[in-house]
Amino acid sequence: MKTRYKLVMIFLLPVAGILLSQCKKTTDTTVVDSAVVKLKTSATLGSYLTDTKGNALYFFSNDAAGVNTCNDGCTALWPVFFVSGLTQAKLDNGLFVADFDSITTPNGKQLTYKGWPLYYYAPGGVREAPGMTSGDNVGGIWFVAKPDYTIMIANLQLHGINGKDYTVSPTNMYTEGVGASIYFTDQMGRTLYVFANDSSNINRWTTTDAVHDALWPIYQYNVAVVPSSLDKTLFGSITVFGNKQLTYKGWPIYYFGADVDANGKYRGFNKGISVGATATTQPKWFILFKDMPAAPFKPGTGAGGSGY
Repeated sequence: MKTRYKLVMIFLLPVAGILLSQCKKTTDTTVVDSAVVKLKTSATLGSYLTDTKGNALYFFSNDAAGVNTCNDGCTALWPVFFVSGLTQAKLDNGLFVADFDSITTPNGKQLTYKGWPLYYYAPGGVREAPGMTSGDNVGGIWFVAKPDYTIMIANLQLHGINGKDYTVSPTNMYTEGVGASIYFTDQMGRTLYVFANDSSNINRWTTTDAVHDALWPIYQYNVAVVPSSLDKTLFGSITVFGNKQLTYKGWPIYYFGADVDANGKYRGFNKGISVGATATTQPKWFILFKDMPAAPFKPGTGAGGSGY
């Protein structure tokens, strides 16, 4: 009997081992997080991009043209961010691989998101800890990289379609000269404008003529997601022929149709600033910027295509 009992045990042990192994496999719920670019949410900043360890990533307003302009001493404070072999499987939910690309800089390759080069913040040469966003709004030109900005800030030279360089003052007056100006773009770095003939929450440019409207297309958003240096409550929207147009301080917001190069790229161009200008008058179209005066109240309502 003892011999038979031993044989039965010898037979059952391997079977039990297999069953235990299968049981362990079916109850093991461990998930390996393979995302190398993630989204984190802040109560004050909303959703923003981080690396795999939770280190915040940043945009630089001087890079609005899609080129890394962080040189010399800037590089120690703002190291470039790069990962190779990026695929959709390596991105957090809500991020899409088509929005990412890479560029080559003097400090190596750098990942871009929606055309904006991505950086870390390293005050004193020491990278900030995961979960921190102390680099946001540094100098009014560094901001956390958000996936849903509808307004971004550029800091570039103004160069009109007439070939002249300009700077702009807080009173919305242009002066010929060299020097960067801070102004608003969309999330892809495309320059935004207002029309001098408009009044508070009234669009006087747009008609239903496709050719006419294509010269200055409306910026079709009704919700503003803005950098932390801006007051979101100053943005609103109006309805123009069934479409929502974003406004700022009552000014309806537009693009300039000719802000494009031969390759169909819009980033970094601000040609519209000189449209309608003469030797003695200011132009009729202005870049949009933080301290511009509010749109005036004028009699009359509705869109009308009031020329330049």
